Amino acid sequence: MKKIIATAFSLSIFLAIGCSNDTTSDIIIPKITVNFSYKNTIKVGGEGAAEISTFDPKTKKLFIVNTEGTKISVYNIANLNQPIQKSAIPIPNGSPNSVSTYNGKLAVAVENKNKQNNGEIRIYNTENQSLENTFEVGPLPDMVTFSKDGKFIVCANEGEPNQDYTIDPIGSVSIIALESKQVTTLDFSSFNSMETNLENKGFRVFGPNASLAQDVEPEYITISDDSKTAWVSLQENNGLAKINLITKNIEAIYPLGFKDYNDSNSSIDPSDKDNKKELRKVPVYGMYQPDGIAYVNINGSGYIVSANEGDSREYLGTPGFINEKRVKELSLDPTKFPASQNYQLETNLGRLKVALDIGDTDKDGDYDQLYSYGTRSFSIWSENGDLVYDSGNDIATQLLSKAKSAFNNDDQRSDDKGAEPENVEILNLANQRYVLFVGLEKTHQVLVYDITNPKVPLFMTLLSHAGDKSPEGLLVIPASNSPSGRDLLIVSNEGSGTVSIYENIN
Repeated sequence: MKKIIATAFSLSIFLAIGCSNDTTSDIIIPKITVNFSYKNTIKVGGEGAAEISTFDPKTKKLFIVNTEGTKISVYNIANLNQPIQKSAIPIPNGSPNSVSTYNGKLAVAVENKNKQNNGEIRIYNTENQSLENTFEVGPLPDMVTFSKDGKFIVCANEGEPNQDYTIDPIGSVSIIALESKQVTTLDFSSFNSMETNLENKGFRVFGPNASLAQDVEPEYITISDDSKTAWVSLQENNGLAKINLITKNIEAIYPLGFKDYNDSNSSIDPSDKDNKKELRKVPVYGMYQPDGIAYVNINGSGYIVSANEGDSREYLGTPGFINEKRVKELSLDPTKFPASQNYQLETNLGRLKVALDIGDTDKDGDYDQLYSYGTRSFSIWSENGDLVYDSGNDIATQLLSKAKSAFNNDDQRSDDKGAEPENVEILNLANQRYVLFVGLEKTHQVLVYDITNPKVPLFMTLLSHAGDKSPEGLLVIPASNSPSGRDLLIVSNEGSGTVSIYENIN
């Protein structure tokens, strides 16, 4: 029986206690309250007008990736009740994907008009918004961030192929040393010889005629508190990579393996045509395939938290490449999937989308195992890629309990990737309490967990605001940098073109 030691906390914490498999750890809740409340919404534009945001404490400006207008929208949020729109930063000859700030500098990741060509990181002064420097990086820089000490800018260059899948650039990570202005772009060629071993552990290399280095598509980056190490999510490939920022070397790739949906703690709703919103065990595996990741150090141990969104490849050119089908369209092994079980009915597994490159274990042309995209969860990993915790089916369980009408977008996404955990962000409260925010792209919500004990995260509450759609970016502004003197959560909603502000009113 766990002991729960607490003096100030949300009663909703108790809801998650029974979900943990850890029966030995005491749960200690420090005397720090957490109570995030909706504050305000900025209507930036239409769809695509608000993807990723970053905040500059010096100028009190919020910088927002606006792909609708191919610009960085800018708002002064010194007064949270009345944000003031400022002149936008136009992004000519490219398209912005990501932003990050540090000490009066704004870094913008800009993809080339021909996104198979090298992109750029452009540096702007946050005060007068003038362009100060430009650095060439790899193809399709998808995410950019400053190191905690401000000495490095690191970006994930996704290197996606063209629609015909005839040009497939090498995925890479660029490290910009700001003092020397030197750019080091690292690719994964040194891991080509390790492909078979990595695949045996759950890593995936499956693009047409692609080497591992070509197939890898770096998605998101997080950096350790000491600014010495970075981790990058390799979403389509189902892995994490660890990078030494001092030696500028990719130290390791960590295959993330698979999750068994035939376990009661990981059950899913696999059909949007069964007229039911309920979870059940099914003979299917999920590939973690994280999108957003975040680093946190708790009691001297480092962890990587991942939003396990999942992602397929669908390129509709000539010849193109499509790597998913519904189960009803596949030839299934009759021993593993007996006809008597009716697995291919739309009300059973027939509607579920699964990967085509994996599952025919005996190479006889039918599928012996089924692998779907993402795991409909968030996970906590050690710095070396070992699984510390996975939320199982807790996201779906909480939605069924508190927002059943929104569950899997009113059941419409049950056949795909469920709620689609898109991004994660962490609030460190005086090194005593750690609050995790998980953005759900398809249900338009943010879930809040206490991860002070990373082996036993506790659900706290659900945040949502009418009209917000598809949260893409999460940004925590701690009280020390906040215009209001309180902790803030900034949610950038791609689908609705809005940015919503939540404030910790403890």
